[in-house]
Amino acid sequence: MMLRAGGKRLLGIGFVRQVAASPAAAATATATAARSYHERVVDHYNNPRNVGAFDKKDPTVGTGLVGAPACGDVMKLQIKVDENTGKIVDACFKTFGCGSAIASSSVATEWVKGKKIEEVLSIKNTAIANHLSLPPVKLHCSMLAEDAIKAAVKDYEKKRDKLGQNKEPALDTAEKAANA
Repeated sequence: MMLRAGGKRLLGIGFVRQVAASPAAAATATATAARSYHERVVDHYNNPRNVGAFDKKDPTVGTGLVGAPACGDVMKLQIKVDENTGKIVDACFKTFGCGSAIASSSVATEWVKGKKIEEVLSIKNTAIANHLSLPPVKLHCSMLAEDAIKAAVKDYEKKRDKLGQNKEPALDTAEKAANA
């Protein structure tokens, strides 16, 4: 009998853990609730927009692949550009990482759609972080999203240069934005 009760205790079977309702326990519960994700992060994590992939060989598609080895987040963001208007007509992503990384990718794809290349280069990580109310420890996720947008634009312009379609030979759009 004693052995059976001890085995159940080790396995956590048949016992209900009781937590004292002390002020310290209440403060811990409040701190835990304060650290939870903002509802926009949860929404984009549970219902990510524009998940998928385009054919990376398509000359109208730019692919940005970025990662943060320290935290394990990897983000692939792709844009599809209308060659006549220079506007991004579609965007998609695949992200391996935390909820904040997935939400940042999802927001980035929504924000780039319908904008010209020059406009999307002005999207800053701070705007994404503010929109999602990311805590300081998660700011690297919004930085990855900004970097992925820039990398996708750079890839698209590189393809245009190869095909001789880039009308601005001196500086590409990404370099101009970086120099501004």
